[in-house]
Amino acid sequence: MGKYTKDAEELLRLVGGKGNIAAVSHCMTRMRFVLGDPAKADIKGIEAMKVVKGSFTQAGQFQVIIGNDVAVFYNDFTAVAGIEGVSKDVVKAAAKSNQNVLQRAVAVIAEIFAPIIPAIIVGGLILGFRNCIDALYLFEDGTKTLVEISQFWAGMDKFLWLIGEAVFHMLPVGICWSVTKKMGTTQMLGIVLGLTLVSGQLLNAYAVATTPVDKIPVWDFGSFTVQMIGYQAQVIPAILAAFTLAYLEKFFRRITPQVVSMIVVPFCSLLLAVIAAHFVLGPIGWKIGSDVSSVVFTGITGSFQAVFAAVFGFIYAPLVITGLHHMTNAIDLQLIADYHGTMLWPMIALSNIAQGSAVLAMIYLQRKNTAAQEINVPACISCYLGVTEPAMFGVNLKYFFPFICGMTGSALAAILCVSTGTTANAIGVGGIPGILSIQPQYMPTFALSMLIAIAVPFLLTTIVGKRRGVDKVADTVTDTEEKEDLAPVVTATAEPVQELAAYVDGEVVTLASLNDGVFSAGMVGDGFAIRPTSNVVVAPADATVTVLMEESRHAIGLTLDDGTEILLHVGLDTVAMGGDGFTYLVKQGDHVSKGEPLLRFDRDKIRKAGHPDTVICVVTNPADHAAFSFPTGGKVVAGKDAVAHRVAAEATVQPA
Repeated sequence: MGKYTKDAEELLRLVGGKGNIAAVSHCMTRMRFVLGDPAKADIKGIEAMKVVKGSFTQAGQFQVIIGNDVAVFYNDFTAVAGIEGVSKDVVKAAAKSNQNVLQRAVAVIAEIFAPIIPAIIVGGLILGFRNCIDALYLFEDGTKTLVEISQFWAGMDKFLWLIGEAVFHMLPVGICWSVTKKMGTTQMLGIVLGLTLVSGQLLNAYAVATTPVDKIPVWDFGSFTVQMIGYQAQVIPAILAAFTLAYLEKFFRRITPQVVSMIVVPFCSLLLAVIAAHFVLGPIGWKIGSDVSSVVFTGITGSFQAVFAAVFGFIYAPLVITGLHHMTNAIDLQLIADYHGTMLWPMIALSNIAQGSAVLAMIYLQRKNTAAQEINVPACISCYLGVTEPAMFGVNLKYFFPFICGMTGSALAAILCVSTGTTANAIGVGGIPGILSIQPQYMPTFALSMLIAIAVPFLLTTIVGKRRGVDKVADTVTDTEEKEDLAPVVTATAEPVQELAAYVDGEVVTLASLNDGVFSAGMVGDGFAIRPTSNVVVAPADATVTVLMEESRHAIGLTLDDGTEILLHVGLDTVAMGGDGFTYLVKQGDHVSKGEPLLRFDRDKIRKAGHPDTVICVVTNPADHAAFSFPTGGKVVAGKDAVAHRVAAEATVQPA
């Protein structure tokens, strides 16, 4: 009998039995299921299992968080179930059967925007900062801006627009690149196609509305003419053009002899794609985008704007769970292009704040529950900064009522926000910092909306939580029988590890700062992360290598000499790379010393694959219930700088 045979049998029953499993695999911390009928899975029963740290559904996969020992659990599970595991790619492909056409379309949009979101966030922050220095009349009795009284800040204002213009006006370049990257075609051709959409030879898209039709420049082909219009900041024309290029390239690759493919394929693909983009797809995409933004704008500004705001504010958080929220990026950008601002993004930022405020109430209610606070506090911080997944998956959906309270507060805040015409200049800056993207004249009304988004969810969650007795639970073991059956706590024979050294050169960041619904929420364990400047992971302390991922090679599990178990995980979602760019430097069972190389990774390949290269360290099973204090920032050198320190004394032997 395996270590987890009984747990595996229980999980098999709770997911609906062998017949309900279309495919199963695992990564470093999670079991990944594709279920025939997801409704048959008993989620409450699964999350009540001692071995399970949480669960969620994403992209058609039902994922159960096990932790560092997932490989052993997986082997016992497949043995019990009598089924063979498959690769991550097979699971991903099978998961598509659980997605309808809309979900697949949204997944495609999400994959397109994911790699360019960091640039959009940077652009939003810069535009927000420019708002503060060139549009807020704070000086000389409220008659002048900082730019007007300081030549330095006037120069800085113009300089920063260099980045803002590159992000938003040149957005089609990023979209075309992202589409070709996703489709596995030549990314440089995508970049060139994007550049043809924003070329300086064309009439800037922002000037089209104010230019008489007879003054718009044209290409004259004798028998017909085509308007020379640019597509700055346009989303749909860029997506249509990029997919056309990708399919053309695949078509010409298939029919062209290899000996001339280097010439024929890129030439024919790019030429035809550019012609299609400017002759047909651009005008069509412009019309579609304008119609969509017009409908949304009418809803926000029309007679039923309060109803629109209430509905959108209430349902946005559930949209995040389904992934449909990615569609709002395109709508927001289209609104900015057409109306020089968006009233949609402020409501999104308020939804972030409302869900964070519900978690803030849980922090208050569970102030005596130290284990819960390890998840609540970082989840609340990340939510207030615009990353909602840790809060929703780690806290609010677990209890459900905080989720509803957050949705309610979001709806009320959205009504005030829309009713006052609150408009943002840019997107990407969510949560409380979202006020930086608001047009200066609307900052006071957005601040009032923020107060509603903070106060209402907090009060509602607190009231409901007290009625349900959430504040009465003082520790993580809620089952009294389980508390009575705890085995004696045995002191480890080895000296307790007092500190963990940096495992890679770079900058230390908190788990809460990661855009991940599992690590950020503390579901796997407490820890920290490092944004690397080197490419070799070393041992943070003397330890034994206990877990390796032979297929993906993106993570490693260590058991320190005192029994503490830790996980070192390179990047986020890098399991999808299938091991490309990762090399183990040790074998399972090896004993390593602090600073000894464990794993080499290719930072460029990780970034080109669209993943962050942040290296995560999580204490999955601290020895003797000891705790570590983790760093909050600073530069570190691998193997030298101490970055985590033991703060709890070693436990003594207690009778059962």
